[in-house]
Amino acid sequence: MDKTKYISPFSSRYAGEKMQYIFSEENRIKTWRRLWVALARGQKNLGLDISDLQIKQMEKNLDNIDFVRAAEIEAQTRHDVMAHVKTFGEACPDAAAIIHLGATSAYVVDNGDLIIQRQALQLVRTKVLQATDALASFADEYKALPTLGFTHFQPAQLTTVGKRACLWMHDLLLDLEEIDFVLGSLKFLGSKGTTGTQASFLELFDGDQGKVKALEDFIAGEFGFDAVYPVSGQTYSRKVDSRFVNALAQFAQSASKFAADLRLLASLKEIEEPFEKAQIGSSAMPYKRNPMRCERINALSRHIIAQYQNTANTAASQWLERTLDDSANKRIAVPEAFLAADGVLNLVINVAGGMVVYPKIIHSRIMAELPFMATENIMMDGVKRGGNRQELHEAIRVHSLAAAHEVKQNGGENDLLKRIADDPTFNTTLEHLTAIVKPESYIGRAKEQVDEFLEGFVRPALKGLEGEAQEACAIRV
Repeated sequence: MDKTKYISPFSSRYAGEKMQYIFSEENRIKTWRRLWVALARGQKNLGLDISDLQIKQMEKNLDNIDFVRAAEIEAQTRHDVMAHVKTFGEACPDAAAIIHLGATSAYVVDNGDLIIQRQALQLVRTKVLQATDALASFADEYKALPTLGFTHFQPAQLTTVGKRACLWMHDLLLDLEEIDFVLGSLKFLGSKGTTGTQASFLELFDGDQGKVKALEDFIAGEFGFDAVYPVSGQTYSRKVDSRFVNALAQFAQSASKFAADLRLLASLKEIEEPFEKAQIGSSAMPYKRNPMRCERINALSRHIIAQYQNTANTAASQWLERTLDDSANKRIAVPEAFLAADGVLNLVINVAGGMVVYPKIIHSRIMAELPFMATENIMMDGVKRGGNRQELHEAIRVHSLAAAHEVKQNGGENDLLKRIADDPTFNTTLEHLTAIVKPESYIGRAKEQVDEFLEGFVRPALKGLEGEAQEACAIRV
């Protein structure tokens, strides 16, 4: 690796090998060449003077790409597409005359981008399911473990550790819906020509409009697209890129929320992200276990969300049938959004599959708050034992304030139950009160909700993982 030049962190640190290859120059140019072959094959089928020899020569040289030669030609022509047209032609001399016939640059650039971005979003989809799968196992394991709920990051009613994980999964399932919508509604640009009128192809086919339309349908079918966009300028609408990156930004919101929650829980010492035996948490403080992976999720997610603004602004600023101020921005914003999403997904899968739970800390925090939350139950129990509801209410109010003072002012433990047990008004014992204040009695339907959610929503979605090749999500922290 050349240390004298800038190297993108997406290549050196964040994105996985599969996503990097999808946006590699090799994959891009191979896709262009496949598009040129499909164009020629379709034109031959529809009667143009193109031979089997020419097509076979093109097919034989799909992977025979001389990038050095292409760079030399581009330096002369200042045109990347024409540089590769000429390079491909030099590799296929018999076919040189018919490569890119009737097409404009957008034919390979835009159709190629649609193919590549579809590949990338399909990989994102698989990894969102992997992350969901990891969280599903975690939720099932801890579905009945009570934990203190928080609203406004203030202690609230109890939930369970597994139920909280379902909140994270629910966001991912919403993201999956968005991804499936984008993939399901995606169309091909096809062969539209310089201003989208297909004039060059109409001329090639001597005015036969049926053949022009048939060519477009043939090429789309070659790449697994069911339809083409019915109208376009020279390029497909840049709102399509905005849709892609919006789906990634939706996922980034979910991932960032998950990571932020885990950072809060790590600070409370309830749940931590994985931490390797030799990992260093701080250069200055050896004892620290900083949530570095979750912090990186937050950082990269912020970048993805910012890239959505990029694609939205690009779509908003296009002129008439074509303008080139999209190109430089699009080359950066779209791939980086996907590469960042891949990096985030690798981290989410890693963290979700290795979270460390500390039940005793969780229980201790519950018991510091639960006596206050259980006062209504204690009061009702006192009434059953012959007490006066109004007198009991006032006694609990006084004892609660005293116990809160002990905790906040003196740093002591919550001794509310002992104060109530020592008060003859309640006619009870500490043992009886402790039995009343069992965390499991205050989690509502949290456990059942986890079971219902996993069975009714998560496991059906996870069937989409069956048969999918899954990349090992190695991370570099």
